[in-house]
Amino acid sequence: MAREGAPEGSWLRADAQSGGKGRNGRRWVSPPGNLHATTLVRLLPGDPHAAGLALVAAIALHETVSGYAQGRRLMLKWPNDLLQEGAKLAGILLERERDVVAIGFGVNLAHHPALPDRPATSLSAIAAAAPQPDVFLNDLTGAFARWLDRWRNDGMRIIRDEWLSRAHPQGTALSIRLPEQSLEGLFDGLDEMGSLRLRLADGGVRVIHAGDVFLI
Repeated sequence: MAREGAPEGSWLRADAQSGGKGRNGRRWVSPPGNLHATTLVRLLPGDPHAAGLALVAAIALHETVSGYAQGRRLMLKWPNDLLQEGAKLAGILLERERDVVAIGFGVNLAHHPALPDRPATSLSAIAAAAPQPDVFLNDLTGAFARWLDRWRNDGMRIIRDEWLSRAHPQGTALSIRLPEQSLEGLFDGLDEMGSLRLRLADGGVRVIHAGDVFLI
């Protein structure tokens, strides 16, 4: 978690992690050769809603990976996954402490795990060669800074529209696992804060602020 007084724009990269985690405390396999990095954003007066930082991070990640993917189609899946042909290539985890948001990126550059509940892939599996983590991070740092600036200066609508242009299309069938229930429906875009809109079979719309999302 963010340390008191740590400056915005700071990045921390680990060559490997022994206790990497994803959403809901899941283990994130973190071998050398992949990217494991975290940056800090200090929320300023007048910033858009902090939830939009998840979209900012996802857009920057999609842009950076696309530069190495040799034309392979990449897709963002709400809230924080990057997929290639339905297989997970990268994930993002955000945690907030007061006015500081820590944004962690895990990107399968050289390796990918065999997961029990979903497929995974890596840049080395879909492209000729994966970049070194420090080279990839240099590109990601620049992309994230540009999109963070747009979030602050142009507002959330631009960010939401950009995220949607890189994500599963409207009408995609989704299954969502919540703590208290599971839902199925069709992707109906994002609300003004970046939460997922799920159109149910009865025509109603459920706004999802957090949950595990699966493409059907």
